[in-house]
Amino acid sequence: MAKHIYWFQELDRTSLAVAGGKGANLAEMTNAGFPVPEGFMVSSEAYFEFVRGAGIDNVIREQCGSLDVQDTLVLNAASEAVKKAILSAEMPSDIRADIIRAYNKLCGTDLMPAPSQEVLVAVRSSATAEDLPEASFAGQQETYLNIRGADKLVEAVRQCWASLFGARAIYYRQEQHFDHLKVGIAVVIQRMVQSRSAGVMFSIDPVTNDTNKIIIEGAYGLGEAVVSGSVTPDRYVVDKGSMSILEKNATHQDKMIVKVGDEDKWIDVPEADREKFKLSDREVIQLARYGKAIEEHYGFPQDMEWAVEEDRVYIVQSRAVTTMKKIDAERASEKAGKMPAKETAKPTEVISPDKAKVLLQGFGASPGIASGNVRIVADLKELYRVKEGDILVTAMTSPDFVPAMKRAAGIVTDEGGMTCHAAIVSRELGIPCIVGTRKATALLEDGEAVTVDARHGVVYQGIVALEEAPKPAAAAGVVSAAAPVVTGTKIYVNLAEPDLAEKVAVENVDGVGLLRAEFMIAGIGKHPKWLIKQGRQEEFVEAVAKGLRKVCAAFGTRPVVYRATDFKTNEYKSLEGGAEFEPHEENPMIGYRGCFRYIKDPEVFKLELEAVKRVREQYGMHNLWLMIPVVRTLHEFKVCKELVEEAGLHRSRDFKLGIMCEVPSTVILAEEFCKAGADFFSIGSN
Repeated sequence: MAKHIYWFQELDRTSLAVAGGKGANLAEMTNAGFPVPEGFMVSSEAYFEFVRGAGIDNVIREQCGSLDVQDTLVLNAASEAVKKAILSAEMPSDIRADIIRAYNKLCGTDLMPAPSQEVLVAVRSSATAEDLPEASFAGQQETYLNIRGADKLVEAVRQCWASLFGARAIYYRQEQHFDHLKVGIAVVIQRMVQSRSAGVMFSIDPVTNDTNKIIIEGAYGLGEAVVSGSVTPDRYVVDKGSMSILEKNATHQDKMIVKVGDEDKWIDVPEADREKFKLSDREVIQLARYGKAIEEHYGFPQDMEWAVEEDRVYIVQSRAVTTMKKIDAERASEKAGKMPAKETAKPTEVISPDKAKVLLQGFGASPGIASGNVRIVADLKELYRVKEGDILVTAMTSPDFVPAMKRAAGIVTDEGGMTCHAAIVSRELGIPCIVGTRKATALLEDGEAVTVDARHGVVYQGIVALEEAPKPAAAAGVVSAAAPVVTGTKIYVNLAEPDLAEKVAVENVDGVGLLRAEFMIAGIGKHPKWLIKQGRQEEFVEAVAKGLRKVCAAFGTRPVVYRATDFKTNEYKSLEGGAEFEPHEENPMIGYRGCFRYIKDPEVFKLELEAVKRVREQYGMHNLWLMIPVVRTLHEFKVCKELVEEAGLHRSRDFKLGIMCEVPSTVILAEEFCKAGADFFSIGSN
């Protein structure tokens, strides 16, 4: 006789057949001592017993036997027919009784609990092929949160069974050549965590495959807001070896999902909390330790969901990361000089990079380049409009989008972070994807041609040839001179005007060795402290960030070294409002400037650091480095370095901190400066 109910303690990771991927992993983590909310499972055996007993297997054969899943309308009709059969069939009395008995036990009684004793539970689907290492898509089956009472629980289980035949699930199984009648579904029932904050965690960087980093994303309220991509989450990057926080970025959040009564509702985040970090540093490190330990337990990188209730951290799901091989294969192709098929620009109306217009920017969540016509999808009913090779543009994808996502050449969303649904599935499919643009659906026009550069999170107008074409020689006799010269020494340019970046970037240079801040600040025309006094510091930050974005986007992955402001007092005084804040100096050249000014009065420097951080984190332009001018003593540099780290900018493989070598002390103490954390020196010869 089939067993209908299993408690987490009864199973482990080998129990896939009865518990599905999600259920088996929760059981494994429970028995390994990780903080998993208590619960039980309705086995896949119960599902199969129900399907065969009610004759639903015949409906499945009839509707899905020879289905053309590329026809969205036909696919949806088949899905509705099977789901209707499941939802209209009577639940077997013995299965119903076993579910109610287990729920009563979870409530702490063997009898029917009083209403005050009924606990809220999360009801999660766990298909037997959902979370397997070689076949994994996020969220194909349904989850129901804040379910209270036996009758509502039984109905939620039935709804989970029906979700096995959602259009996206049928499509996926057909594409993976899975037999619809052999794929089962278990249902996980867990005590509901009323989370203050929740989100996702990867034990590697899911975009770059960097195994030395742990990526955590989170938001206020229930985790569904993050997983669905409805909000753009905070992002925390932790070094796996030292367990130190390398980066953290708080995003604005004005809405969150919480339990109101027995329902999940969107409510306003209190205004005072909207810009705050959703996790304390202690909680970030605690989560990272769990992430590292879970990866070590399984022996493979993990994709996890977490929740914080009051001050306790819970792990509510873990599964293997499934995109590593695909990214590695793409890198191998790039090294061999091959580009994936969807990165090939169309042959007509090609625009050179120096003439390309940037339409908008976001986070590059799945690397690659794609060109095509914009197809804006505002509603699921419009998915049929996405044709092969289109650029799918939407507020955020959901699992229902998967068939259309597979047809798309590239994807751009308004919302979401590196681990939202669009990002995860795009990486699985190998499709270039940019998320978190905030305004793609408003700025882009349906049908217009665009180029998606998901390496840098940039959308260009038209079909842009991002691979530089060979330059024609002036005459046959100088053909050899037109070829780029290969040197052992990297050649970097000095740049002052961001508007020239695209023109300079197409030259045979290796990066920007000195990007001056002064032209950007002079363009603002107002003294930064005067703007701060007026409460308009955001104008300063955004103006600097805009200039930095323009240069970083033009140079792609090549380094851009931004030298922080080096105005002398007389130059600052010439800006609007400057006379109020600048002292008189007889010789400003050797006066109050550079590093000493930053540590003496860090207010303006902190705004610059915010601009650098914004460009790196919000726009994913990790080719941006920082250089400090006029450094005279070790003490100055050490204090300045502390300010940089306090701003969330930590030295790493893709963020270097250097100094200008302009006075004798930096030459004499060069070795000491290196020990103190200077990654490079730039010689100021003028």
